[in-house]
Order: sequence, then structure tokens, then C-alpha cells
Amino acid sequence: MQKRWVLKERGNPEKVAGLSAELGIGPVLAELLVQRGINTFEEAKQFFRPSLEDLHDPFLMKDMDKAVDRVLAALEKNEKILVYGDYDVDGTTAVSLVYTFLRELGHAQLDYYIPDRYSEGYGVSFKGVDFAHENDFALVIALDCGIKAIEKVKKANEYGVDFIICDHHRPDEKLPDAVAVLDAKRPDCNYPFKELSGCGVGFKLIQALSSRKNLPFENLHKYLDLVVVSIASDIVPITGENRILAYYGLRLVNQNPRPGFESILKYSNIIRKTEDVPAITAPNGNEDPPCVFNRELTISDMVFLVGPRINAAGRIESGRNSVRLLVSEIPDEAEEIAKQINDFNTTRRDLDATTTDMALDAIKTNPRLMKACSTVVYHPEWHKGVIGIVASRLIEAYYRPTIVLTQSNGLVTGSARSIKDFDIYDAIDECSELLEHFGGHKYAAGLSLKPENLEAFIEKFETVVKRGLTEDMLSPEVEIDLKINLNEIGPRFYKVLKQFAPFGPGNMSPVFRTDGVIDNGYGRIVGKNHLKLTIGHHEIASAPFPAIAFQQGEHFNHINQGKPFNICYHIEENEWNNQKSIQLNIKDIKLPGEEV
Repeated sequence: MQKRWVLKERGNPEKVAGLSAELGIGPVLAELLVQRGINTFEEAKQFFRPSLEDLHDPFLMKDMDKAVDRVLAALEKNEKILVYGDYDVDGTTAVSLVYTFLRELGHAQLDYYIPDRYSEGYGVSFKGVDFAHENDFALVIALDCGIKAIEKVKKANEYGVDFIICDHHRPDEKLPDAVAVLDAKRPDCNYPFKELSGCGVGFKLIQALSSRKNLPFENLHKYLDLVVVSIASDIVPITGENRILAYYGLRLVNQNPRPGFESILKYSNIIRKTEDVPAITAPNGNEDPPCVFNRELTISDMVFLVGPRINAAGRIESGRNSVRLLVSEIPDEAEEIAKQINDFNTTRRDLDATTTDMALDAIKTNPRLMKACSTVVYHPEWHKGVIGIVASRLIEAYYRPTIVLTQSNGLVTGSARSIKDFDIYDAIDECSELLEHFGGHKYAAGLSLKPENLEAFIEKFETVVKRGLTEDMLSPEVEIDLKINLNEIGPRFYKVLKQFAPFGPGNMSPVFRTDGVIDNGYGRIVGKNHLKLTIGHHEIASAPFPAIAFQQGEHFNHINQGKPFNICYHIEENEWNNQKSIQLNIKDIKLPGEEV
């Protein structure tokens, strides 16, 4: 699939020059900072050295005082508290965080509840409300869900069960009649940062509770590993507060992992070093903590190694298993649960592959779908636990807004995924009269509808998508930060570039473009159509760099003839036989004359 290369606008030259001089860094690095809205020495200091002291006061969030008062009253009266959260990574990490915090306060009248993906679906369910009532819970703390649970909270109120909602999804005009509704996206909430994960909102709740109880803030550091996994897996922007939380959360995962994370990482060959590494229990922004694993873990590892395994429990069996893993303090117990969850992940991968093949066949054999601006595919027997993943796979093949649907509990239910710059939540909202339920974000959503409305929904959704798309939006885009020469890359350059991490939405790993490069003649195809190259300039003196280009073997014949070509790439560190070197990770290749 042809990709468009789009070069970002250059920053203000005066700001770039000034920042370069103040920080003692080259203009390329200064340009990257200015592109990210960092224009002064002080802003650069906050970016490179995030501080937990810069976290916002949790009481700035609307209803936080009400939430804290109700939780403290429950603790004082020894009332039963149910911590409720969705079965995905964000929900289970949020439940684990709040549950563990309340348990460590010594509150014994405590349990957690994760809804069943198949019988209950996303969010607060009537079954969950009934469970709280039948088991005499006085208070339910709902995390990563609840912002649309108007009827469920109404039912809870009739039972005399109080609700506190901690959510980060977009609310409707009407909010549930809960004791407190914590959601920075509420129109009447003036909280300075709007992009917390669900677990992040849970963290703000325990931060507020700690403040009210005069507990040391340092006691909360141990929960930041849960927060970073939620931030990474829920794909929220890693800017503002999320950058601070992710920065320290990653450090904690690397230097003092909880048993659940360490156990689950073993199944990705991330293992503890054989030599003793002293653990640092409190984050310190002025020194790098030692990594206890065989390599340092990044946000990408949270996304691709940790997140899918935590998710697999809820996809295949029950998200309660993920919470059991994350709250466990006993290594042997965590090891046993991690093995079970890894088995679930293996099953999930098999289902994912089978369902993806079926969905691709459904598109190829349907002329209407082949010509459409959107993809909506349905099969009543597809496994509900993998349809979101399959939707993402279909976008890789057919780059357009996509919904994958199956049948569950008499309804057609599905997951939606989108492409850059297209708000799929708004598109689904325009079809809401045909739906029973929907919710989500700009790029990912869930929905359910009656079977008799399916054809009408497909037709209307296609109309809405077609109206909202431009031709450019249907071509995958590679956004390039800067065009540079290879001789601008060196060890000091990379040392500073590494400190731009953690990378993610809002602060992506920089993509560079270099034109007129050649391979040294020893390039080869490795694995499944990948290129292993050694890259240098065709006409400019520069040191050669090893490079990897995944799934781009079709360019080998041109490259192998020693002809020049253009590349866009990330700069990364490769380790082999305990030796580290700079490597180019090539995202795309264009031959001379190809439109960029």
C-alpha cells in the first residue's frame, strides 16, 4: 500500500537557534523540541526531567471532594466497597490500583467486580448492580466506565447502593445520578489535563484520598507501574500529566516490577538479570535507576508485550484473572496466574488469525465492500474477544474506517477502529437512532444494535463516512519530523534523542527522512520479507549505519543493484552480543521518481 510522506512544518528559526544555544544541543534536536511546543530552557527542563511535583491538585477535578468524602465515610463506617471496572487493560489496572490502595489502608470489607465480556458487555451492567445489592455493598467505585450508565445508576439508587464514577470517556449531555462523577471531559470540569486514562483517574482519586488522610505522597509511587501500562495500552496522549506518570511508571517497571508484571514478561523472554541489582523504591528524577531485566523496557513493550496478555484474560475467559495477577504479592501465585493468562493469549492469537482470514475473504468476495469508503463486516459466530483486534488488522489491509460485528445475547455487537483524522465516534453517533448502545473515543469505539437494524446501519454508516472523508485521508500517511543527512547522527545526538522518551501519541518517536542513500552491497532479505541493510549516502561522506526495513523486501532488486533510494526512519539502539549500536528502523522506502 502506497504511503504519503508528509513533512512537518519547520519551527520558528529564532526559537530553534535560541534553544540550541541555551541547551548546548544541535539544531536538529532543538527543532524537534520546538515542534513539540518546547520553546524555553525551563520548558525543556520539564520535558527532559519530568517531576511528580508537577502533577495537578486532584481536587481541581469536578466532584473529587464529594468522591473523597463518600469513600472516607465508607471506611469510617466499615461499609462494603465494590471496586468495579472494565475487562480491558485500562479497566483491570484501574481496579487493581484502587483495590490495592484500599486494602493497604486496612479496609477488609472490600471486593472487585469485572463484568463478563459476553453476558454483560462493556461498562456498568444491571447484573453488576444486582450483584452489589445482593451482597450488601454500600458503595461501588466504577473505573474506566460508567459515564453513560444512567439507568444502571438509577437502579443502584433504588437499591440504596451509592456509585462513584471514575471515567475518561466522552459523556452525553446527561450524567448519571451518582454521588460523584469524575471525568475531566465533563463540560463543567475545569481540571487542567483532559486526557487521563481510566487508571489515571483512579490514581487521582487515591492521590486525593492520601492528601485528605495526610499520607505521604511517596506511598503512591508503587502504583505508577499500573498507570503506565494503562496509558500505553489505552493509547492516550503521552503529554502533560500522562508524560510524568508514564516516565516514572516505566522506571518502576524496569527497576522494581510487581510480581504480576515480572511473571508475565517471562513469556516474552524478558527475564531478570542473574546478578543482583539494587532496587530503588522511590523515583528520583536526577538519576537513572538500574534495570533489573535483560533489557530496558519501553512504552512499546507495554503496548505489545504486557497489554495483550492482560487483555487476553477478558477476551477468552474473565478479566478477574488479570486483577488477580496484578494484585498478587506472592511470586509463585503470580507465576501460576501468568501461565494461565499466557495460554489465553495463545488462544487469542489463534482466534485472531482465523477471524482475520475470514473477514478478509468476506471483503474480497463482496464487490460493494471492495468499492466502499468504510468496512463493516459481520459474522454471528466470530469470537467477541478478538473483533477489535481484527478491525485493526483490516485497516492494515484496507485503510478506511472499520467495524467488525458478531452476535452476542441476541444483539449484533462490534468494535470500531478508525484512520488518521477521522472521528469514528462521531460517525457512529450520527447513526445512534439505529443503535442500542455505543461508546468510545475518536479512533476506537464499541456498539450494539438489533439484528433487524444491521443493513440500515451499514448503509447509513457508509453514507456518513463517505461524506466525512477526503481522498488524502484514504492513503496511509507517514508524518516526518525532519529531513536530515546521515552525518548528523552520532552517539551524542542519540543520547539526547533517547531522552525524548517515553514516546507515544502527542510525542511520537521522531521520524527522519534522508534522500539519496545506498546499501553497501551486502544487503539481504531476512525473515518474512524484511530487509537487512547497511546504509550510507550516495554522494555525501558519512559513516554507514545498519538498518532494518520490515515487510519491504519488494525493493530488494533495486537496492541490490547499488542504486540510490530515499528512506524515512526511526533511530534506535540495537544490542547484539552485549554490544550496543545505532540502527535505522526504516518505516518506508521510495525509489527515485516515486511521489512522496
